[in-house]
Amino acid sequence: MQFYYDLHLHSCLSPCGSDEMTPANLAAMCALAGLEIVALTDHNSCGNCASFCRAAQSHGLTALAGMELCTQEEIHVVCLFPDPERAEDFSSEIAKHLPPIRNNPDRFGKQLRMDDGDGILGVETAFLAGSTDIPLYEVPRLVSHWGGTAFPSHIDRPSFSLLGVLGLWDPDMGFSAAELSHRCPPELAQRPDLKDLLLLTNSDAHYLDQVWGAEHMLDLPECTPQAVIQRLACRV
Repeated sequence: MQFYYDLHLHSCLSPCGSDEMTPANLAAMCALAGLEIVALTDHNSCGNCASFCRAAQSHGLTALAGMELCTQEEIHVVCLFPDPERAEDFSSEIAKHLPPIRNNPDRFGKQLRMDDGDGILGVETAFLAGSTDIPLYEVPRLVSHWGGTAFPSHIDRPSFSLLGVLGLWDPDMGFSAAELSHRCPPELAQRPDLKDLLLLTNSDAHYLDQVWGAEHMLDLPECTPQAVIQRLACRV
């Protein structure tokens, strides 16, 4: 069976995300767009995932809890988990690897923690927009420890991307999937080193009007978070 998906979405917890990207607003927009499987993946934190999953489920969506992790090499990696509890445990571990500086909301943007009814739970003070000290090759092992999976984000972009930083795809990393941006040149997807990968395209939405209508589909045996995790499973 095939299901419409978007596995790379940001909320107002990401400093570069719009304050209007509350978990409730984002979930409603995903439903209006006709999506069926969605994931919240804020920068270096899963702090809004529980609220988003509740809001998404209220619209009949299958929701995964996630994070866009920035590695030591400044490579973005989407990390996905089958439930908010395991995502929050992972997030607590990642918090130990963030740079020891506070966010400057006037310069980088607010980092709002919200409930599923648009209420503000708090403001995240840790700086989420930087890189962690976690090496890229450690990510598959880390996410698998908490029952999740991961794939490198927008690998075709010139910055914060695997190909932009490393220049090649190493199968020994352990990822079985990768994300190509919407404007990726078609010939890049034909690279020989990518031929064995499941190539995904997500919106990477930071604003409500960036949430796409249903376009990309994922072939799964059932529409569940665990089915997504298994389809994208890392090799560790």
